[in-house]
Amino acid sequence: MRLLLIEDEPLTIRMLAKGLREQAYAVDVAPSAQAATALIGDYDYDLIVLDLGLPDADGLTLCRWIRDAGTTAPILILTARDAVDSRIAGLDSGADDYLLKPFDFGELLARLRALTRRGAHPPQHERLQVGELVLDTGAQAAFCRDSPLPLTTREYALLEFMARRAGQVVKREDIAEHVWDSAYDPLSNVIDVYVRRLRTKLAPTACHEAIRTRRGVGYMLSANWTGQDS
Repeated sequence: MRLLLIEDEPLTIRMLAKGLREQAYAVDVAPSAQAATALIGDYDYDLIVLDLGLPDADGLTLCRWIRDAGTTAPILILTARDAVDSRIAGLDSGADDYLLKPFDFGELLARLRALTRRGAHPPQHERLQVGELVLDTGAQAAFCRDSPLPLTTREYALLEFMARRAGQVVKREDIAEHVWDSAYDPLSNVIDVYVRRLRTKLAPTACHEAIRTRRGVGYMLSANWTGQDS
């Protein structure tokens, strides 16, 4: 899942970006409304976390702009504005949820999971199964026939992205768009490297043929493969 964090407070940025990346989110950071509009114009985000107190614009104005621009990604507002009128204004501006500062990070994660379930790119359910392969999205864990797979955060994020689109060929550019952040180098082979790592970890299991390559296009995660590609 690719997430845009719109926040200008450096300590909050460091804390949230680090914590979210540890939970398999690809995080881009925008410290201003201007930076946010530029990123939203370039990338397709799955989630947006928006602080209202930005240095160059009011967050509510930015929230309305995001919706007017046609972006359908769920928006979670983070703010210290605790008045009922402020919460109403945030939701009426196009936000999907509203969380007051200070907040518990676990609650933030739970709210993001809830937004993902009903968002622009909703998962089928919290337990994703593709043949013998099972992913527990809440625990960020993957299993093959109940045996845990020792995946890194990025490996898990890649596997989950493909599992949500099981049976479909996912292009490399789509993987880059949703699993990597803006630091991704389109000239690198990092996606192929991570696919190889996943295959290496799946190799000793019953799920060893789960990932298939559509040459020149991308990859597919499938329980039953009948094509000619490897």
